[in-house]
Amino acid sequence: MPAANGVDWEVADGPVPYPAALQRMEDRQAAIHTATENELVWLLEHPPLYTGGTSADPEELLSRKFPVYETGRGGRYTYHGPGQRVGYVMLDLARRIKDVRCYVHNLESWVISALGEFGVEARRADGRIGIWCDNRNGQEAKIGAIGVRIRRWVTAHGFAVNIDPDLSHFSGIVPCGIAEYPVTSLADLGIDISMKDFDRALRKHFPKFLGNLANQAKECNVSDNEKEMFEGSPQ
Repeated sequence: MPAANGVDWEVADGPVPYPAALQRMEDRQAAIHTATENELVWLLEHPPLYTGGTSADPEELLSRKFPVYETGRGGRYTYHGPGQRVGYVMLDLARRIKDVRCYVHNLESWVISALGEFGVEARRADGRIGIWCDNRNGQEAKIGAIGVRIRRWVTAHGFAVNIDPDLSHFSGIVPCGIAEYPVTSLADLGIDISMKDFDRALRKHFPKFLGNLANQAKECNVSDNEKEMFEGSPQ
């Protein structure tokens, strides 16, 4: 994809192994910091795997049927796999807004707006990490995860939204440490869209996301649970 608002966009052609994705993010973060490469939104899918964030509790890893990777992002255990849109967002907050909590808040808002294009009333939930909506039984369910790592004010990791993954794969973990609520997906909600459809919705709402980051005076009402979603030393 061509750049949007000066930020490169890439969509991976096939599943990307997790170690390769981590290395790519680290390399790109360093290049963005030195202004030798552009900022990047990288959209991809992974093969089935589990990742543990810096707040992960080993007791919440219920199965090792898929590879498990420890990672420097904030948050707890998360599943990634086919049918899930993963967005790795590498932006230089030193050029935009030096407020990590505000960045996470606006990242959530961007994903929520994209889901709204398909009639999903997604939202944050007090005391719970992630992006939530009502499933077809009227129960609150998790449809997206957020986890961020910051190095020298350059972001990495980002979000994962369930388009049409195998939801049984989430049974190997307690997703984000929350056992009382199910996970859902757009397909589970009866919404039949492609990855390209969701990517277009992300692209549509990207300028507003960047605009919010550029507004240094913006007030962000960040909840305590949002603080778990990021890790790293901005400086």
